[in-house]
Amino acid sequence: MTIPALLIGVLSAVMLWGLDEIAGLLEGVLWQWLPTTLGVDPEARWWIIVILTATGVAVGLVLWLMPGHGGADSATTELIAPPQALSALPSLALVVVLSLAGGVSLGPENPIIAINTALSVALVARLWRGVPTQSVLLLAASGTIGALFGTPVAAALVFTGVVAAVRTNESLWDKLFLPLVSAAAGSVMIGFLGGGFNVVSGLAPYASEAQPLDIALGAVIACAAAAFALLAVWVFPVVHRGFRLLRNPLLYAGIGGLILGLLGFIGGPITLFKGLDQSAELITNADDYSAGQLAIIVLVKITALVIAAAAGFRGGRVFPAVFIGVAFGMLGHALIPAIPLSLAIACGVLGITLTVARDGWIALFIAVAIVGDITVLGPLCLIILPAWLIVRTAPEMVIKPEPGLLDPTRG
Repeated sequence: MTIPALLIGVLSAVMLWGLDEIAGLLEGVLWQWLPTTLGVDPEARWWIIVILTATGVAVGLVLWLMPGHGGADSATTELIAPPQALSALPSLALVVVLSLAGGVSLGPENPIIAINTALSVALVARLWRGVPTQSVLLLAASGTIGALFGTPVAAALVFTGVVAAVRTNESLWDKLFLPLVSAAAGSVMIGFLGGGFNVVSGLAPYASEAQPLDIALGAVIACAAAAFALLAVWVFPVVHRGFRLLRNPLLYAGIGGLILGLLGFIGGPITLFKGLDQSAELITNADDYSAGQLAIIVLVKITALVIAAAAGFRGGRVFPAVFIGVAFGMLGHALIPAIPLSLAIACGVLGITLTVARDGWIALFIAVAIVGDITVLGPLCLIILPAWLIVRTAPEMVIKPEPGLLDPTRG
């Protein structure tokens, strides 16, 4: 099984890198070459409305007319889901590229895991017929997560709960061994290709010894962030249902794109795209943003996340949640200057990501990774406790399909 695990990890990283590269090329065309050719200011706010509306129309046409119809709606699937049909993958890949390049507030994580899972299941079924489909699914997901975050640690944290629930005589390490092999192969390969989870913060390191006041204030920020994100979680199914009443994906994706454009007009370029580069920009220029500006950014981005996820665009919700958490943490620091900025940002990311992803391990990992400071881990392990009590019984940010409101593109 080690050979299939290595191969799946490498192929998962290559597929992620390829989609990111294609989306990056198209992004350059839409946001630089095209406006320059037309004599338009690329920074003009009205151009944001044009591009996002056009992106929504293009995505709607793919969902409506192209075979496969963009695969399963990302709003209805978990990060790790059953493999989709191979016939759906071309349309899914096209929709993802259009969304990433057009500035839609979604990340690549759900669709790229779906694509890699389907391809891996088909490949292994031909080469190693005795390998169970469930094992291939775990290997593909772990390889992709390792590539997404540039380290197998992320996959180990995500899958600890998954494999621990499987009752066998094996130790936890034995259960995690093959997913870790795939994740390590994915992370090494994406590093070789020049991709991965790279956020350069430049923040001052947190104190070597946590102060009780820091923990108390950090818990306030994390709990406030979690409660704020829960508002979006509760509104999400209502917005999703409202879009689906339009029936035709050209209508609901097109209108969704227009709304995203208007939100981008209000929030500016910083509120567009999946959010990783924008998180680095926010942190690097932290002194340039007032509390009022940060509040607007937070409100615009979380609204954009709900609209994008509900309007038929295919993408993940974790990366935009990280950006929202960064802005929320900076807002907390602006309102409560007594808490160090690095800890405030980590707490904001912790609270938002915990609510959206509903995974404490990955929330802790991303909160530490985003500030690049391991010394915040100790306080965060205490701060996460009250935040988890807030979200543990709340609904998840996943739509449960209702009979009678099925996506018409899915039959």
